[in-house]
Amino acid sequence: MTPDFFKPSKWALDEERPSKFGPNSRWSNHDMDPVVPEERTWTTWDFIAYWVSDATNAAVWQLASSMLAIGLSWRQAVPAIAVGNIMIATVMVLNGTIGARLHIAFPVLNRSSFGFWLSYFSVVSRIILSMFWFGVQTFTGSECVYQMLKAIWPSVARIPNRLPESAHITTVGVMCYFLYWLIQFPLMFISPQNIRHFFTIKGIIVPLTWLSILIWSFVKVPARTSLDPLHSSLSGSALSWAWLSALNSALGIYATLAVNIPDFTRYAKNERAQFVQLIIIPVAFTLTGFTGIAVTSAGEVLYGEVIWDPLRLIDRWDNRAAAFFASFSFILATIGTNISANSLSAANDMTVLFPKYINIKRGQIICAIIGGWALCPWEILVSAPGFLSFMSGYTVFLGPFAGIMVVDYWLVHAGKVDVPAMYDPHGRYRYWNGINWRAAVALLVSITPTLPGLINNINPKIPVGNARFLFNVAWIYGFFCAGGVFLILSKAFPAHETFMDEAILGDFDAATASLESSSQHDVDVKEKEASTNSSP
Repeated sequence: MTPDFFKPSKWALDEERPSKFGPNSRWSNHDMDPVVPEERTWTTWDFIAYWVSDATNAAVWQLASSMLAIGLSWRQAVPAIAVGNIMIATVMVLNGTIGARLHIAFPVLNRSSFGFWLSYFSVVSRIILSMFWFGVQTFTGSECVYQMLKAIWPSVARIPNRLPESAHITTVGVMCYFLYWLIQFPLMFISPQNIRHFFTIKGIIVPLTWLSILIWSFVKVPARTSLDPLHSSLSGSALSWAWLSALNSALGIYATLAVNIPDFTRYAKNERAQFVQLIIIPVAFTLTGFTGIAVTSAGEVLYGEVIWDPLRLIDRWDNRAAAFFASFSFILATIGTNISANSLSAANDMTVLFPKYINIKRGQIICAIIGGWALCPWEILVSAPGFLSFMSGYTVFLGPFAGIMVVDYWLVHAGKVDVPAMYDPHGRYRYWNGINWRAAVALLVSITPTLPGLINNINPKIPVGNARFLFNVAWIYGFFCAGGVFLILSKAFPAHETFMDEAILGDFDAATASLESSSQHDVDVKEKEASTNSSP
């Protein structure tokens, strides 16, 4: 390995595909440019397949069934899931329309709301969250690999463990984790506009498997036996706050995508294609949540304990063929979710941070290495309350981000934004030294009151009084508080330089119109010349 290998210039991206919008490679690259028309390939069906495939994953099952572990009944847990996903779907469509209309990624769009430099705060925050989620999904996938191997070779369960109990993972667990990591790694090289084909395959196979498991649970334990006797162990204010915490967790599971959904809707053929998210998200996630609750309840009757992890449930099965195929479907589910919701999201953000050296493919590789190994995801999934705490915790930041984005585009600027200016550090979205102070104040006001609750959630020994209750509704509070404060400040102290009479879209649209005009002009000239030559 030569010394030149370590020179930054050797890692610079190929200049054959430079950005057509950034002033130079320091600010953008080809992957961050508005999507060209021929790469806008996502249809309504692709968005349906995407969300059906994303909803049917072990994390959603775990979230729903773990609500039973904290004392809610199934009649209380299912509405929490439904309401949470209706709310998140609404925000998803509002922000998704921006991506479908402007064809730009979240990190670029973010500059118009927060300012060129302040936008990096939300970008870095989301990189960290996406990497955590990548690790969580990879660990879940490793459990699927274990069940598959055990179904084929039962002796896998007898491999001696060389790790201490405090590690919260076994020797065979590390082996399966590495195998799963290797299985999903090649799929990270598929472009975002083509990964939709994988979602279609997953969206057919996985729901059929889940339906089979649900039918199995009702055959083994009728609903009147498994579901009807389940009553909440909570009452009064304890029940109310537990339900709100469950609602916040339902919001939190895809709160990241509510912010960065433009990363995917930018590939939509038209903005109408992504409207279906408003229906498919609450339907798919509520049905998936109910499946998790129903099967978990049946498992409690069959095995005498609340098994909120579906892979632990599969581990109890005697039918090795059923265990193999169920585990295989869970592998498909976790791979699709991990790539779409985590590695692609982190890669888009890293591309904006270091556009000269990182594109989407390189960003996914970095996410796979750091998120897959450095963050010890098995610690996050050590218990149901711990899982809910993790889910709720990061909504403290994501709710305000989403609220500011929605208000800025739809209410403050009424959709009239300047796309080329989002690539210029000295353009109209520079605000004050690259910071939109209105957004900064809105973030400060909305996040600060929830921090004591977050601290208490991490370490219950630290008393914070009633502040912990606000944390239970962190996403809802953050979304409306940040959005409201931002709207008031933007109306009271408008940034006049950011307002315009009409939206200025990407040059690709203008270039297409110019090309059509030029072609028509050439036709007119030729017709005129032909007419002149034919005249006597």
